[in-house]
Amino acid sequence: MMLLDLAEAALEADGVAAFNEATTIALRDGAPLRLERYDEVVGAVAVGDAPVELVVHPRYRRQGRGRALVDDLVARGETRFWAHGDLPGAQALAAAAGLRAVRTLLVLTTTDRDVAEPRLPVGVAIRPFRDADADAVVEVNARAFAHHPEQGAMDRADFDRRRAQAWFDPAGLFVAERDGAVVGFHWTKVEDGVGEVYVVGVDPSAHGGGLGTALTAVGLQHLWAQDVAAIDLYVEGDNDPALAVYRRLGFTEKARDVLYAAD
Repeated sequence: MMLLDLAEAALEADGVAAFNEATTIALRDGAPLRLERYDEVVGAVAVGDAPVELVVHPRYRRQGRGRALVDDLVARGETRFWAHGDLPGAQALAAAAGLRAVRTLLVLTTTDRDVAEPRLPVGVAIRPFRDADADAVVEVNARAFAHHPEQGAMDRADFDRRRAQAWFDPAGLFVAERDGAVVGFHWTKVEDGVGEVYVVGVDPSAHGGGLGTALTAVGLQHLWAQDVAAIDLYVEGDNDPALAVYRRLGFTEKARDVLYAAD
């Protein structure tokens, strides 16, 4: 638990989680890690092919520990590092280590409860998730996020680990069905009084008909019915079509994660 304890101390000081959800689940469940180096002061984790996430205990910052760890990792062949929240300290560390920003993941939020009624494409129905849908959802997710480095890698084991989390509610996972086949889904999440558009996935065969917008609206209505204080979501900073949709729905930027890379 040492790494998780270290991450908790950083969260309390920074207001930003040092590790993403997938890493936290892997650490808690003892899932295989590509990299795990730590002591009580500094730590680094990488799950699968994901970039490295690292953390320095708040009491031991500004002593060169983060720079030493980054330099050591780069020397060992690691080239990609997440900066969750892209805090000033992370920016300074990246600059000092000669890393450059190559990707931005935005966190958007809204408190606007005015959600337009969903307009479903012809022949499509949206219903709550059933256990028998699990494999179909994983398959649609793989096709919908084929070029996404994290979400596209979700397999059935990952799906089941996420379903095993305390926040999971099958009533908050919606699937879109056409001619008996799953062609999309919207997985919502509620934790600590905040809702989240966790994942919206549309099969490429169903693109262009407004299904993504309809699924998003259904999920938003569900989340507001849970009396959450706000709704968050994550979106790639260069995904202009998605950003246009979310901004029309009243979402604004709350925070950002930046991926830094070594040349």
